[in-house]
Amino acid sequence: MSDITNNDYDILVKKQSPTTKSYKTIPLAFITGGLICALGQAFINFYLSMGVNKDTAFTAASITLILLATLATGLNFYDNIAKFGGAGTLVPITGFANAITAPALEFKSEGYILGLGAKLFAIAGPVIVYGIASGILYGLAAYVLKL
Repeated sequence: MSDITNNDYDILVKKQSPTTKSYKTIPLAFITGGLICALGQAFINFYLSMGVNKDTAFTAASITLILLATLATGLNFYDNIAKFGGAGTLVPITGFANAITAPALEFKSEGYILGLGAKLFAIAGPVIVYGIASGILYGLAAYVLKL
């Protein structure tokens, strides 16, 4: 066992870690996230032009983006988009779809219950739990305060 100090370890990590080129990654994230959102707006406009009401068009556009992100994840294409666009792929709804799909696909070899089913909610579980809990708390507060 070697006697490496925390400071020595920090120096070693910094030496081995690649530097981030913020001047490049920030604009690419902005452009990528913007393009995903523009695609979502295009779907909304498409559904509205088909005569769908506004609320349904918004929902249909979200579902379409989720479907496309899930397909892109399954076809190993979403990772390429994420390598190019970085954080720009995390913010829109497509990033959440990817975060749910990727672990499920990774562990599907362990079976549908303990692999795919269990890992499907590894990321989404906390979001769903806290989303429901905050919705209940907001509903109770709105009821008590007559909002």
